[in-house]
Amino acid sequence: MDKHQYTRFCFLSICVGSIALVFAISRCSISFFDYSLQKLEFSFPESELRRSFYNAGDENRAVDSRDVVSQQILSVRSRNATLRSKPEKKNKLNRRRTVEVGLSKARASIREAASSNRNATLFSVDLPNAQVYRNPSALSQSYLEMEKRFKVYVYEEGEPPLVHDGPCKSVYAVEGRFIMEMEKSRTKFRTYDPDQAHVYFLPFSVTWLVSYLYEYNFDVEPLRTFASDYIRLISSKHPFWNRTSGADHFMLACHDWGPLTSKANEDLFNKSIRVMCNANSSEGFNPAKDATLPEIKLYGGEVHPQLRLSKTLMTSPRPHLAFFAGGVHGPVRPILLDHWKQRDPDMPVFEYLPKHLNYYDFMRSSKFCFCPSGYEVASPRLIEAIYSECIPVILSVNFVLPFSDILRWETFSVQVDVSEIPRLKEILTSISDEKYQSLKRNLRYVRRHFELNDPPKRYDAFHMTLHSIWLRRLNLRLT
Repeated sequence: MDKHQYTRFCFLSICVGSIALVFAISRCSISFFDYSLQKLEFSFPESELRRSFYNAGDENRAVDSRDVVSQQILSVRSRNATLRSKPEKKNKLNRRRTVEVGLSKARASIREAASSNRNATLFSVDLPNAQVYRNPSALSQSYLEMEKRFKVYVYEEGEPPLVHDGPCKSVYAVEGRFIMEMEKSRTKFRTYDPDQAHVYFLPFSVTWLVSYLYEYNFDVEPLRTFASDYIRLISSKHPFWNRTSGADHFMLACHDWGPLTSKANEDLFNKSIRVMCNANSSEGFNPAKDATLPEIKLYGGEVHPQLRLSKTLMTSPRPHLAFFAGGVHGPVRPILLDHWKQRDPDMPVFEYLPKHLNYYDFMRSSKFCFCPSGYEVASPRLIEAIYSECIPVILSVNFVLPFSDILRWETFSVQVDVSEIPRLKEILTSISDEKYQSLKRNLRYVRRHFELNDPPKRYDAFHMTLHSIWLRRLNLRLT
């Protein structure tokens, strides 16, 4: 090794040694500081404890310096916990803000579509019969926005059968089928993050409340008590109900006593979205915030075989002008029966159909089907008429028809004032064959909006019900 190499080697050795020495000293200093801090915090000698006194009412309490240090440590820890929770709170606020921003964007795009034909090509594919809709362009855009954004949080509190369950094989089957679909984790509309939800679902079944709690003494108080207790439970456990007084929550009921049950809570009745078959505007149903649920009767979970869409149904002859058979109850049916019960062979009207005759055969062989209200405004007869391609003749007072905010019911049904019941035959015979064929074509087309499918299909009854809720959350009318 020459002289220059030796000098370079010595210089590098000194540098490395100096760095190692500095590192060792710093580590020792840190360890000593940590040890001293621990001794300072937790091992004060008793002789060095300073005591101070403060008055608390009539008592004196000694506070030693260890308490002060402990309080400071706890204060720091609490402050750190608060700091740690701030990002979480910030994330929640950001998610809620994202929800509201998304709703604003949806409203803007729907309003733009409503005032233009910019998506005419798109809605002509999804909604080829524009005649039956109030604004097909707005509906198409709204439906797309719903599919893109809409999220429903389903409360998990409660046990079946009163909660998270419902009838799927009866006149109230639509109630159970909706609950069943929302309970499925695979539905893209359900979210398990309540801060990303647009609406919150109260998944109790009014039909099962009646079955399990009602004692056939005309006392609905047990139903109201359950609904009230359920809201009290979720409002004390979660912040969402109290945040809006329930305005972004919804209940769903097909049973006639849905409105009575909703009176259990003032905010539920007046502010929440109530989705109900019994949509009577004279009993507090408010179309601006409430939505009508179509009453769909299922046999064994399916539509009656005679009402399933088929070529036979579409080509079946219609020798009868109109038909009705049903019990006498409510204010409208007695008037209908008084004027037309077995009075005209062209319009077979029965109080109760004789056992040797088939109800659905008459519907399939009649051009028009009378749909009078009973004790309550809704009846599965309306949807059965649609299924049988028998033009519904709606005889009702204060009935808000299903999906009437987007569908033009006058294009596929006939609505007759109750006072005009004596003139029914005159009114129906005045409808031209051309008009009748148009009503029938439109009726065949809208059938898909009143069908329950498993799994659900786009624009079917499940999705149209969701869309009704979506519109009310948007606070938007598609006119």
